[in-house]
Amino acid sequence: MSIQTSHRFSVEDYYRMAETGVLKPDARVELLDGRIIDRSPIGPFHGDVTDYLNEILVAASRGRWRTRVQNSLRLDDQSEPQPDLVLAKPISYRKRHPRPEEVYLLIEISDTSLATDQEDKLPAYGRAGVPEVWIVNLNELTVEIYREPHFTGYASKTVLRPGDQAAPLAFPDAVVDVGELLKR
Repeated sequence: MSIQTSHRFSVEDYYRMAETGVLKPDARVELLDGRIIDRSPIGPFHGDVTDYLNEILVAASRGRWRTRVQNSLRLDDQSEPQPDLVLAKPISYRKRHPRPEEVYLLIEISDTSLATDQEDKLPAYGRAGVPEVWIVNLNELTVEIYREPHFTGYASKTVLRPGDQAAPLAFPDAVVDVGELLKR
């Protein structure tokens, strides 16, 4: 009989692996629930949608939040994912990454990463208390909006399509036209 084992890592272990060269500097990985996960390459559509959202949200911020692009978010001692965009409290993050209570909105742009974003990352964001998550589903050309976090994920899900408008719950004046966002 064979016994399979798996190892869970802490955020501190993860950083030590990077510092000692176990994880290469150019490795596209993130830590989720103690597991080191490979991140998908960013294709042109994914990259352009990220840039477009960043431009719209930075212009709308007027100092009310910091828009962080593909930077880490410390969920807990075993999770530090790298969402595509985070609207965080407008404070300095030079000494540490934001925590869930400092996040207004988290956005994942999803095509090849859709299953991971919906099945693994979304429940982790909900457990950590991230108040609002958008999954921009490039395959279906929709924006899935999740609100009301709880221990298994989110209680509220709304799906928007071209013709609809999205806005963060915390900043309803920061409107994003879904059709423009998802235009190919």
